[in-house]
Amino acid sequence: MSKIHPTAIVDPQAQLDSSVEVGAYSIVGPNVRIDAGTVIGPHVVIDGHTTIGKDNKFFQFCSIGAAPQDKKWQGEPTRLEVGDRNTVREFVSFNLGTVQDEGVTRLGNDNWISAYVHLAHDCQVGSNTIFSNNAQLAGHVHVGDWAILSGFVGVHQFCKIGAHAFIGMYTSLTQDVPPYVLVSGNPAGARGVNLEGLKRRGFTREQLDGIRSAYKLLYRNGLTLEESKAALQAEEERLPAAANDIRLLRDFLGTASRGIVR
Repeated sequence: MSKIHPTAIVDPQAQLDSSVEVGAYSIVGPNVRIDAGTVIGPHVVIDGHTTIGKDNKFFQFCSIGAAPQDKKWQGEPTRLEVGDRNTVREFVSFNLGTVQDEGVTRLGNDNWISAYVHLAHDCQVGSNTIFSNNAQLAGHVHVGDWAILSGFVGVHQFCKIGAHAFIGMYTSLTQDVPPYVLVSGNPAGARGVNLEGLKRRGFTREQLDGIRSAYKLLYRNGLTLEESKAALQAEEERLPAAANDIRLLRDFLGTASRGIVR
């Protein structure tokens, strides 16, 4: 317990690994579990039924596991789950889930969460994402692995953002964003494939060519969404080196519930 600052308040029922550090004036509630190597900075509040994994870093003034900003919430024991090796900067807020959804808000592993980011109730965020300052998710939003949200992005409730997508600064999203797509503007529009991000992650030339071909089928050929799905399935067979990547895009389209940014 020597790593807990004497001014911090840690409930006796909280479960903290002996290696966890808790900074000055931070508060940890009774239903919180924190795994090895995680560092809680000063003036952080962690509450609710919250589970935090290994080697995370929470900077000062974060609010983690507070009640959902949802009038339907009546104090049910809903949860927040945070994975491993996440960096969570100043003034970030993560809320608990609600019983109207899965009852849990989730953040995966190796995410970079910049200052003033908000993850509302029931959001499901994957791994290796980047949220720049003031990116805001309303309730029930899903964000895939490796997605990047630039500063001041706002995402409407129930929207989905696919893996490897890139959302430009100040964009307001009210529809789903397919994997690999670069979106910006108000109203939001598709601007192309996130090629730079894919290259940095080691995608091969064959994969990139296949993803660009799939993008053209979806956005440039004047096809309806249903026609695009059929064309993408044929493209999987034509381009076996990129089949898995194209299938990821096609599967996402099958789950899109708010229409896609086009």
